[in-house]
Amino acid sequence: MHKKLPVLLLTSVFVVATCGLIYELIAGTLASYLLGDSVTQFSTIIGLYLFSMGIGSWISKYFEKDILFWFIQIEILVGLVGGTSSSILYLVFESAASFRIILYGLVGITGTLVGLEIPLLMRILKDRYEFKDLVSRVFTFDYIGALLASIIFPLLLIPYLGLIKTSYLFGILNVGIALVVCLNFQKEIKSVAYLKVAAIVCLMALLTGFVFANAITSYSESLGYNDTIIYSKSTNYQRIVLTKKGKMLRLYLNGNLQFSSDDEYRYHEALVHPGLSAIPGAKKVLVMGGGDGLAVREILKYPSVAQISLVDLDPGMTNLFKSNPMLLELNKSSLLSPKVKVINADAFTWIREQKEKYDFIVIDFPDPSNYSVGKLYSNSFYRLVRSILSDGGLIVVQSTSPYVAPKSFWCVNKTLESVGFFTIPYHNYVPSFGDWGYIMAAAKPGYKLPAAFPGNLRFLTREGLVQMRHFPKDMQTVETEINKLNNQALVKYFEEEWGAVSYQ
Repeated sequence: MHKKLPVLLLTSVFVVATCGLIYELIAGTLASYLLGDSVTQFSTIIGLYLFSMGIGSWISKYFEKDILFWFIQIEILVGLVGGTSSSILYLVFESAASFRIILYGLVGITGTLVGLEIPLLMRILKDRYEFKDLVSRVFTFDYIGALLASIIFPLLLIPYLGLIKTSYLFGILNVGIALVVCLNFQKEIKSVAYLKVAAIVCLMALLTGFVFANAITSYSESLGYNDTIIYSKSTNYQRIVLTKKGKMLRLYLNGNLQFSSDDEYRYHEALVHPGLSAIPGAKKVLVMGGGDGLAVREILKYPSVAQISLVDLDPGMTNLFKSNPMLLELNKSSLLSPKVKVINADAFTWIREQKEKYDFIVIDFPDPSNYSVGKLYSNSFYRLVRSILSDGGLIVVQSTSPYVAPKSFWCVNKTLESVGFFTIPYHNYVPSFGDWGYIMAAAKPGYKLPAAFPGNLRFLTREGLVQMRHFPKDMQTVETEINKLNNQALVKYFEEEWGAVSYQ
């Protein structure tokens, strides 16, 4: 056997493992962006990928001759399928009736091909090493490659390259290693001319895709949005897309509408002022979520407020709303105010370490569409919130639609009550979303309607708040479970109620 072969093939094991896990992570991330519920998507895709690898390993026994030829050919196919998969999924999402079939089909094909590679490599190398050395070397390189992929994917690849460029890059690596092996051992491989042409053609196609990845991303995203996309970026935590139509701006996170500049003031005035106006002389305010600074803009209308702490997980979000001129105009440069301290941290982790008390707490997280967000609506989290609320203080929680999702809304209410809060539910019509719900809560009973609101509000009035506290027959209280970390009942309610509804 050629002396270079073991080194090259062990390098191939490393590349195969790294690329294979990257393709798996890309599919899971993309599915969570497009379909929501990241836990379900990642769990399903990981399970299918591993199952498909098992199928590939079983099929490998039928490859009896010209194993090096088949290994190179499979390596080229892995690079082509894995490298183009994210582009295909983005492009078909809006038009394909059975998107999940395409998604799982690509994951299954990739997993099967990757599952074929390792057994074939071990059979090629079996005459070079003793069995125990062969197994230890192959799986050492395999696991090191997997570790590298899991580290660089969230820290480097997604923030700096994005999903589509990343998939093309690793497709290029797969095909590149196949071409290197082919060129070094062309005398030992049958049909070598075919393999070289196939590798070069696939390599050129993947390089073209890498060069035009941004254009592919822009085009595929434009299919899913009615308005012109003026900003898009994948951060470590989410896909941020900002669109513009005339003077109207819309923000989407992972494809879900967060606000429209035409009517966001209705949402944010209703979120902030019913509570803050009822606390004369409030000095310290905490906002969790709300990285757009729009709730903070409303809070800054109170001269008595001396300190605002904003806790938002994603620095990509807060930096955008501290720097983009159009967004600065919208939020009145609120995140640049000397009164505001921006903290980029997971709120659940951050709040555990807090001993400081706050007069008013705004909880403005995204809807509980997955378990990672659902924990921020749990009784465990609300118990921690209660511990940092000052005497006489109030909190307010955005609580989805009591009309479309009554179980979800009243589950938030019941969960707050379960930790000793006295709740004041209310709702408000926001044209972009429909009827939307909020729940104020206090550690002691006795909420009193504010005597007045700041004079520069566009929507909220004292009389309007009275109406907001009235729930008609079709939005009356329904019985629900308490949302706990170990049951995540709220996520189940949310999926059940919003599952068939598009509210983009």
